[in-house]
Amino acid sequence: MEYENMTVAQLKELLREANLPVSGNKSALIERLSQNETTEESPVEVLVEEDEEETFDEEEIFDEEDDFFDEDEWDQIHTARQKPVLDEETKANLATRAAQMKKQPKFRRQEWYRYYRLSRTGWRKPKGMQSKQRLNMKYRTPMARVGYGKISAVRGLHPSGFEDVLVNQPSDLDGLDPERQAIRVSASVGNRKRSKIHDRADDLGLRVLNRRKITRKGDIQ
Repeated sequence: MEYENMTVAQLKELLREANLPVSGNKSALIERLSQNETTEESPVEVLVEEDEEETFDEEEIFDEEDDFFDEDEWDQIHTARQKPVLDEETKANLATRAAQMKKQPKFRRQEWYRYYRLSRTGWRKPKGMQSKQRLNMKYRTPMARVGYGKISAVRGLHPSGFEDVLVNQPSDLDGLDPERQAIRVSASVGNRKRSKIHDRADDLGLRVLNRRKITRKGDIQ
């Protein structure tokens, strides 16, 4: 089969049908499919006598020492993220907030189209006496007002439904509820301490909202 002419989405669909990992770039997907096709074309024949019954020992087939995937392939296998335990009312409120966010305009600073530095900064309320944006003149971007406020029942919750908790060290994870709370590692935390927080969160079953890939080498293991 010519896999080179297929798209990545089509290749992933074939991998899902074959119960194979779908991670990696296009070349990795093609190589995985080619290996699987070669294996299917040359199966291993098992000769069983007619008089004897086919008996298989599960311990022999699924030995703990056998590795079905390499370590790199295990890292590439997608694992589902933790989801919060929410009641129906909270789910409805989150859906309402998501609908409100879609209708909200993007608030721009005054004269953002004229100066590049203003287009990159956050919202600032215009205070000039003759400010066209403050006077609500035509063709001006809207200002942030009280009317754009979202539903208060889920205010402060992450879009997934978790309560966002900022942590700076592994001890901050003690006492957190993995069914309701998720952690966000502070930007000032280094890779050494961040890797410890990731490991501690995995042990407690906590979701890390801003997990980053850390190359563990040297004493960072």
